[in-house]
Amino acid sequence: MLNVTLYTRKNCKLCDEVKANLAELQAQYPHRLVEVDIDTDAALLSKYGQIIPVVEAGPYTLQAPITRQKLQITLGAASDRRNQLERLEDPEYKQRIQKGQSVTTGDRVSLWIAKRYLLILNLFMLFYVGLPFLAPTLMKLNAPLPAQIIYRIYKPLCHQFGFRSFFLYGEQPYYPLAEAGLEGVKTFEEVTGITNLNDPYSFTRFEARNYIGSETVGYKVALCERDIAIYLAILGFGIVFGFTGRRFKSLHWVLWLLIGIGPIGLDGFSQLFSQFNWEWLASVVPYRESTPFLRALTGAFFGFATAWFAYPNIEESMSETRQYYIKKFAVKQASQ
Repeated sequence: MLNVTLYTRKNCKLCDEVKANLAELQAQYPHRLVEVDIDTDAALLSKYGQIIPVVEAGPYTLQAPITRQKLQITLGAASDRRNQLERLEDPEYKQRIQKGQSVTTGDRVSLWIAKRYLLILNLFMLFYVGLPFLAPTLMKLNAPLPAQIIYRIYKPLCHQFGFRSFFLYGEQPYYPLAEAGLEGVKTFEEVTGITNLNDPYSFTRFEARNYIGSETVGYKVALCERDIAIYLAILGFGIVFGFTGRRFKSLHWVLWLLIGIGPIGLDGFSQLFSQFNWEWLASVVPYRESTPFLRALTGAFFGFATAWFAYPNIEESMSETRQYYIKKFAVKQASQ
């Protein structure tokens, strides 16, 4: 039987008129009416909110105003097309019909994820960026074993250099290298006694990576300053994106390059190349050590711009998935 989908909402007089016309045409063109309430999904509301009622019959779509004559022509064309495809016994068409009539566990899981993907992403980001702060807290509470586990989990994901990390429960929130040129703060060399850290090939850098902290200095967060800023900014955008109804359009890729990649690339790579101790390069890129503020700022720009670029595209894909499964579930319910 032909499936006819009507996108509607409560208290829609035009929708009721279309339903009445479809009921009158039922004997001439047998069909199964599938009603989809656009208020059940933000993407449906955005797509159809200003144009309902909308009728879909096979590959044909009608928008308001929808007359009885238009419905009759559309149902006739859709019925003829369906009959022709059935006579041809196209295996692809049969498979598509069979797939549309069955609802699997995978379908239910897919719809569940499509509806809640943003909550899942935000919870994941909260966990991912929150767990590193638990490590110094556990150290402060004299629970070194679980703290060490967290540090080890994040070690392959971050350099964890103490001189480029935030510290909790100590004298200062960070302890930069002397080369960073920050006045009024104790340097990492001062509080740890670890020196020769400006050489990227120095073994002492492994000491700085493994250094966790002390009762006086405080304890290191398990992700570096830049990474903390990146993931907090992604989480921040995700929260804003959700509270604003996921209406942001994706950031243009040129702006993503300028706002996201540009600052972090300039700060990070200029620091990296300047510390290779190559004479020919030193004249082009003088030695520099970035500051906690610059790392956090450029990381935040990168995280926010990347989320702004990615999340609206994810929403577009997920909205299409939701529309597909909402319609599929409605067809299944109407056939029961």
